[in-house]
Amino acid sequence: MKILISDSLSKQGVELLEKAGFTVVVKSKMPKEELFKEIQDADGLIVRSGTKVTDELIAAAPKLKIVGRAGSGLDNVDTPAATKRGIVVMNTPGGNTVTTAEHTMSMICAMSRRIPQATASVKTGKWEKDKFMGVELYNKVLGIVGVGQIGSHLTKMAQGIGMRVIAYDPYLAADRAEKMGVTMMALPDLFKSADIISVHTPLTPETKGIINAQAIATMKPGVMIVNCARGGIINEGDLVEALKSKKVAAAAFDVFEEEPVKADNPLLALDNFICTPHIGAQTTEAQENVAVGIAEQVVDYFTKGVARGAVNIPSIAPELLPRLQPYLTLVEKMGSLLSQLCQGGIERVTVEYSGEVATLSIAPLTIGVLKGLLTPIMENPVNYVNAPVVAKERGIEVKEVKSTDAGDFTSLIRVRVEAGKASHQVAGTLYHKKDARVVEIDSFKVEVVPEGHMLFIHNVDRPGVIGMVGQVLGENNINIVRMQCALEKRGGNALLIIASDTVFPVGVLDKIKSSSNILSVKVANLS
Repeated sequence: MKILISDSLSKQGVELLEKAGFTVVVKSKMPKEELFKEIQDADGLIVRSGTKVTDELIAAAPKLKIVGRAGSGLDNVDTPAATKRGIVVMNTPGGNTVTTAEHTMSMICAMSRRIPQATASVKTGKWEKDKFMGVELYNKVLGIVGVGQIGSHLTKMAQGIGMRVIAYDPYLAADRAEKMGVTMMALPDLFKSADIISVHTPLTPETKGIINAQAIATMKPGVMIVNCARGGIINEGDLVEALKSKKVAAAAFDVFEEEPVKADNPLLALDNFICTPHIGAQTTEAQENVAVGIAEQVVDYFTKGVARGAVNIPSIAPELLPRLQPYLTLVEKMGSLLSQLCQGGIERVTVEYSGEVATLSIAPLTIGVLKGLLTPIMENPVNYVNAPVVAKERGIEVKEVKSTDAGDFTSLIRVRVEAGKASHQVAGTLYHKKDARVVEIDSFKVEVVPEGHMLFIHNVDRPGVIGMVGQVLGENNINIVRMQCALEKRGGNALLIIASDTVFPVGVLDKIKSSSNILSVKVANLS
């Protein structure tokens, strides 16, 4: 079998593949024509961030069975296209956690003591001791936005040098935060309290521009800001003005909205801004870890049929996958839906399997639920390997229950989540043994196809609500793909569910929320 490595990979990974008997071809930075030629007879492809594994490239690889990413990010891999072709996509989550947290801490230290600026000054022959006054980190308040794996490791390092850590993470359980010695608070309170702010969230519509002019205005004068997570979480234009006015004393970026960053980016002209070229994961140890990790995963898949680290299939025997795959799709959608409907840190998850599904191997299904729950809220990718670990790290208690009685259904899966002081549940089944359906949402009996952009409106059962919603959506050119209304009881509360093929704009949601008889409005992206 031929394994093509199209980006630079640590030699330990290459040697491991060769010892397993594979033909290994290592060629980095190939022209497009050469890459397309080399991949024609490749059984496996290993990349880092340089190679773009597009639908076009996948189509040119008829023998390809696996794509391995030596690292956690999969922005450069068209996973849906690979899945459609039956190609396993793997990554090495967690391999970059320590190095990225360390890079963030390095940026904080360099920024607070103005080390890059002082270095540049000395190299020009100057000795400007008075110019480079710094600040101590001891007793300073570090505000971390997003306490995932990287944020958690950064917490330990910051506490080790005497910093006090406060954090915002709506999905972190309170007892987990207490064990970490972290003070949790609302995001506006964190902005007001922190001396230094570091972001560690994924880039989503909710986190895009989360630090902007309005947020900066509430911060302490002289606050410092770090972004080693994803470009776009901080509004770069607003930060430029804040750095110029010295409202923000300094900022440090490893990531930008547009990469490679252009020379005319106004941030680069500011003396109180330091940056690196997206090198948070660039250490010898991290690169060896991910190289050996992805090589071992590729060997295991081809020699044992075990898909460790796969993001598009679970780690189960290949012969069992066809029967479990429809259920896996269902439970991931259910978990994702619950994650987006709940508020507060998730404390407990109970998965009930009833009927025929209870006779199957349910372990991968429970992991699928966790993957669906955690993916919308985590900075790093969540897959079938790390989902249980991530849940444990966040203090989430997981329970499985089996029953032979599925009521009116052949099989039924019910997922109950306790978050904060509230409890939410959804139940799902398969129609025709392959089509996912959600049949319960809390106390409402429904029949929902879990896909696309979905709007959930909890309202008082009164005439005119459906008409009002339809009018608002129509006025904003939002197409309704599906719609249904479920009742608790006549004259009580109702749940209006609308599916669309486009995003529901904030302005539209606000208009619906402000209308009479509306109790709550929530959205979920199940694309």
